[in-house]
Amino acid sequence: MLRTSSFHIGKLGALPIVPIALLTVCAIVAAFLPVASIYPQSAVVPISRWVGAFMDWLVHDLDFGLFTFREMTRWFAAIANWPMAMLNMALWKGFQGIAAVSWVGVIVAVTCLGYWVGRWRLALLALISFGYFAVFGFWESAMMTLSSIIMAVPLSCILGVAAGALCARTPRVEVAVTVALDFMQTVPVFAYLLPVLFLFGFSPVSAALATAIYAVPAMARATILGMKSVPTEISEYGLIAGLTRQQLVWAVLIPASRDSLMLGLNQVIVLSLNAVIIASLIGAGGLGFDVLSALRSLRIGKGLEAGIAIVLLAIFLDRISAEIAEVSTRAPQRGAGEAQLGRSLLIVGATMLMLTTVLANWVGWLAAYPRAFVLTTGPYITQAVDYINVNYFSVIDSVASFLYLSVLNPVRDAFTGLPWLVGVAAIFAVGYQVRSVLFGAQMAALSMFLVVTGLWHAAMITCYLISISVILALLIGFPLGILGGLNAIFSRPLQILCDILQTLPSFIYLIPVIMLFRVGDIPAILAVVCYSIAPIIRYTDAGLRGVDPSLIEASKAMGCSRIQSLSFLRLPLAVPTILLGLNQTVMLAISMLVLTALVGTEDLGRDVYVALSHADSGAGLVAGCGIAFISIIADRVIRATADNRRKALGFN
Repeated sequence: MLRTSSFHIGKLGALPIVPIALLTVCAIVAAFLPVASIYPQSAVVPISRWVGAFMDWLVHDLDFGLFTFREMTRWFAAIANWPMAMLNMALWKGFQGIAAVSWVGVIVAVTCLGYWVGRWRLALLALISFGYFAVFGFWESAMMTLSSIIMAVPLSCILGVAAGALCARTPRVEVAVTVALDFMQTVPVFAYLLPVLFLFGFSPVSAALATAIYAVPAMARATILGMKSVPTEISEYGLIAGLTRQQLVWAVLIPASRDSLMLGLNQVIVLSLNAVIIASLIGAGGLGFDVLSALRSLRIGKGLEAGIAIVLLAIFLDRISAEIAEVSTRAPQRGAGEAQLGRSLLIVGATMLMLTTVLANWVGWLAAYPRAFVLTTGPYITQAVDYINVNYFSVIDSVASFLYLSVLNPVRDAFTGLPWLVGVAAIFAVGYQVRSVLFGAQMAALSMFLVVTGLWHAAMITCYLISISVILALLIGFPLGILGGLNAIFSRPLQILCDILQTLPSFIYLIPVIMLFRVGDIPAILAVVCYSIAPIIRYTDAGLRGVDPSLIEASKAMGCSRIQSLSFLRLPLAVPTILLGLNQTVMLAISMLVLTALVGTEDLGRDVYVALSHADSGAGLVAGCGIAFISIIADRVIRATADNRRKALGFN
């Protein structure tokens, strides 16, 4: 039954006397005791040095007698390099005296595949995407990136399904696996690169392995969710038939979870593409390396062209994987003629691929797109950027200076000047208020990790950037979500916008902000806002649309205006859903903030990036754990608040 009583954050009806008293005491202590304000360097626990020493021992000193650990990892890398090398030779390098697959044949084949899977829209997307790779000179880079995706995605799926199946076979393991998945999803992909680089060296194989590990949680969660959604009757029938627990999982639950697994595959592909671009830092090459090198040399035009190539590849892989997940459900809806046309086009595509590949050994332009016909907009984009900088630099600089002096610097000083004792106490107080003393103590323990490892200052800069970015995302996305929730005309375009924003790899958002603001906190914040704004729009829209229509009609019958109905009925009821959107926005903001170290921020992301540059695995892993702990604190607190809100409304 829906309750109409007022809602208090945390315990219903409880005044926050204990948190206020605790914060007051801690503030007084910090004012008179310097050690409670600035944590002494002599008391910093050298966890990063311990981790670094362990990694050095693991790589250089661990000896099994017949071989060392380093030799074992290098052998594994060499074995894994065989399929990667075969993919690269097939897609763009070619074999000795034999050309790689023809770019013409690939374009025809993926276009025919697109029509068979998703009709003419997906076929047109395939034609435009792969045609762009060839015409703008990114064919080899795109095929290199595609080979990394082909290598990483199956490995992620195998590991993810195995983890999900383990949880189904041994329910007690699920708690530990869930905690591990939470941690893996909050650790930035940069942090994965360091141990993989140490163990397997600088190579495309290392990049593919880091990519696969980063994407595993998405598949594992999809597997667990899919198997839990299987009707109990099916499981009972399997047990009655005499199946063991292992047979039940692999013969019944996994096949019955097909739809969820396909959605997990879609997420793995998107995450893998995002990660493999960042993994260009340790040898992945491809489109990510093109963007990274363009950013480093400030060749904005080239970087933008490579960014568009990444966007097209990301959207194509996202759409085709999503369509494949639904192709079996749509098959009965297609007529016999349409199905026959699709099969005929597949045969035409495969035939053209084989024929053009054979002819490419004698016809040069079939083997590689002629360089004389390569197009580029780089000079024009560079001229446009130069024009903006010459004619509007003073305006842009004035706006940036005002924002730094009036908004950003004061907020930054407030965060960095916060005594660590007061900050930890505040986190405990929030945890206590939204759930319990134990919950507050757990959150405070996570924050103490930042203190004792000497990361408090960088963590506060991280929190400052996240806070500003999330507030801006809310100021922009929340009204848009309300607009979409109230009017179906605006909802559809907003959903398309959110789909695009969530499909684009995070690297892409750095290019336009660097064009206007170069480096610093402002471009970082703008990039984070663009990357993280989609969930708050989507969830606000969904929350308003999810309100029971009968309640809306009842409010109208009582004489409430549309504004009153929105303010006192729809928005309060949509708060749990909106809070989930806020949670996703915060998580995306934190994940993107790691990447903004490339534009000069001084937060924990910079520590991870610097550690990667110096191959300092200890410092990188500790900084990555710090980012993960900030993510976990924000996630748990927002989820607890959403649960409290649902309970206050009488929802289960």
